Amino acid sequence: MLKGKKIVLGITGSIAAYKSCLLIREFVKQGAEVQVVITPAGKEFITPITLSALTHKPVVSEFFSQRDGTWNSHVDLGLWADAMVVAPCTASTIGKMAHGIADNMLITTYLSMKAPVFIAPAMDLDMYRHPSTQANLRTLQSYGNHIVEPASGFLASGLEGKGRMEEPAVIAQYVSDFFDKASVTSPLSGKNIMITAGPTYEKIDPVRFIGNYSSGKMGFAIAEECQKRGANVTLVAGPVSLKTPLGVNRIDVESCEDMYNAATSTFAQSDVAILSAAVADFRPADVADKKIKRGDDDMVIRLSPTHDIAAALGKAKTTEQTIVAFALETNDEEANAQRKLEKKNADFIVLNSLQNKGTCFRTDDNQIEIISRSDKKEYPKCSKAQTAVYIVDELERVVSSK
Repeated sequence: MLKGKKIVLGITGSIAAYKSCLLIREFVKQGAEVQVVITPAGKEFITPITLSALTHKPVVSEFFSQRDGTWNSHVDLGLWADAMVVAPCTASTIGKMAHGIADNMLITTYLSMKAPVFIAPAMDLDMYRHPSTQANLRTLQSYGNHIVEPASGFLASGLEGKGRMEEPAVIAQYVSDFFDKASVTSPLSGKNIMITAGPTYEKIDPVRFIGNYSSGKMGFAIAEECQKRGANVTLVAGPVSLKTPLGVNRIDVESCEDMYNAATSTFAQSDVAILSAAVADFRPADVADKKIKRGDDDMVIRLSPTHDIAAALGKAKTTEQTIVAFALETNDEEANAQRKLEKKNADFIVLNSLQNKGTCFRTDDNQIEIISRSDKKEYPKCSKAQTAVYIVDELERVVSSK
């Protein structure tokens, strides 16, 4: 519930501005106090009188509210609020927020905000999927803002729902759940968690390598979720082009050998290891020191097995430590995952299947099963951010039982 919470609601110039009335009602119903800050364009879609009647507060729009020099303090609003929600949030406002263009009261309030910020995008599909909008959304997320939109929205693989503002009841519930979760101390708070993510590259020669399609998105989402729950997170990342989640310590590696060395040394001081990286199982036995030239004959590359990082950590694991392993399978998924669970001495396995279309490599969605020695849980297809919540929820249960 939001009883006693103070919320700044930012409204921008979108046709979805009418939904802000329903959002205010949801917040007030849950006991929140709401202060509206609206852009000049927003007033073209909904009147301040309507909003003021719902909040019982004057609507803030301009820096100066009267001609006598009375002004609205964005700094005071930033200190007053427990949360800021920008809904609807247009592409223009998203761009200004991402780049600090403080040309209206809403943006200056955002830049002064000390509380969590929740953003509900609203625009047409072409504007939404434009690379600049996607880049701005990623930037805002990297700053620690919460992007709230339909499950098929932000960076999702399908088109349905993209750009459409999430329903007011869902936004209100998201904010409420955030505070409910924050009020409960997580079993992971203060724990040292090591996470591996992304692919490894195994060199053939100075310009070629053996690798895989892993983007690292799943591991980075898990790192962000663990950090939100108060853990001290070290992310051992293969070669990926992702921004480090705020507050996470990152170690960049390239090969399996690099990841093995970083993971084994970090695990000694860790309470938990989450092994989501797609590590190469083989590497070229001989690496050429110069670029291999094209020839008329077939080229044969002899491969040698790489380190089994999960097995090595499983062998070193103490009774106080927890290991979460990942299995990506194409057939006999559950049987293979069960075998891996035992072989790696893991507490549970997160099973991914390439048979689930639109998940796994180079996508923003996932569909998993969590398999332990005593249980199996199936989850629906959803964003990797939500999948991370499911995985970390299970991790909390395991850690609490130790």
